[in-house]
Amino acid sequence: MDYTTQSLSFKVRKALRYLRLYGVKRTLMKIKGQYHMKKAYESLPDVSAAGEHSGWVGLIGCGNFAFSNVAYYLNKKNKGAIRACMDKDIAKAASLYESFGLQYYTDEAAKIISDPNIELVYIASNHATHAEYAIDCIEAGKHVHIEKPHIVTCDQLDRLVSAMQAHPEVKVYLGFNRPRSKLFGQLQDFLARQSGPLMVNWFIAGHEIPDDHWYFDEAEGGRVLGNLCHWTDLTLHLVGLENAFPCTIVPATPKNAKSDFVVSVMFADRSCASITFSAKGHTFEGVREVLNLHKGDVLANLSDFHRLSIDLAEKQHRFSSFYRDHGHQANILNAYHSVKDENSSGEDIDYVRATALFFLAIKDAIDTGRTVELSL
Repeated sequence: MDYTTQSLSFKVRKALRYLRLYGVKRTLMKIKGQYHMKKAYESLPDVSAAGEHSGWVGLIGCGNFAFSNVAYYLNKKNKGAIRACMDKDIAKAASLYESFGLQYYTDEAAKIISDPNIELVYIASNHATHAEYAIDCIEAGKHVHIEKPHIVTCDQLDRLVSAMQAHPEVKVYLGFNRPRSKLFGQLQDFLARQSGPLMVNWFIAGHEIPDDHWYFDEAEGGRVLGNLCHWTDLTLHLVGLENAFPCTIVPATPKNAKSDFVVSVMFADRSCASITFSAKGHTFEGVREVLNLHKGDVLANLSDFHRLSIDLAEKQHRFSSFYRDHGHQANILNAYHSVKDENSSGEDIDYVRATALFFLAIKDAIDTGRTVELSL
């Protein structure tokens, strides 16, 4: 939904609700992001007057997520961290350049990748280009943070893994932010003390988007790779890679569905998961998500990454965060801080490969309506 075209009363109610959910600064940035997407120039900003810049981060892709999440959190924690940005829509690159005080902007990714002053590149372009830009960065010796999904085809996955293997000195990070949410971490702490398989149920209400949205372009992977991958990845974090494969994936989805999915998975350790993604109308508070889980003596409910309840036998534990915490800040800053930390590494290749094969197999099951067996 384009919030800038809604009535004044809608805008006020939306802003007030978001103030409670995200706080003043975050809400203002979300509002700015909406207008950033529509920014137009009669004359583009002149970069010749830009002074010296100490930033060593590049940004490829300057859409709403890059503006209101990646650039916002990097600039909030380390003002001047971003040296340059790129977008094929030069107006979006120019808008981000002006808003965050960068050294330059461009519509050519090669300029970012070849810049000797840039050590780390955040990739937040359209989905089909994520892996392509990442491979170019890795081969140029740049560390990369790849927003989800990191690949959209098996060929891209093979080439990304090959690049990582050929350049082990390069650190690669993925844009799956929710595992770094504080509440998810607390849940994992309780689960680690239990044994046996899990029963997992996710219900997600996502944004309704029009049929002509670029997400639905065949090359972009649709909503399974564009959205559902968040929760397929989270499910792997809950079960654990060592317990997950081989697994059996069973879809229960209307034929030719683009946005409404139900999929069930039985994992190697007999853990079971059901994931429901619904996008039937506008969700006023953004994406809504509820996890219900049972493992050993733990019965847990995680609601919107805002409230967590855990029943452990006779004991009840209740946790909440003042604002919703989807782990965006922690995940984005992790890459920035880890690059300079010699004791820190990027994502493990086995994980990069497994989480991609898992969401590709789920897409295959949903697209074909058939059960899929996945072995790594």
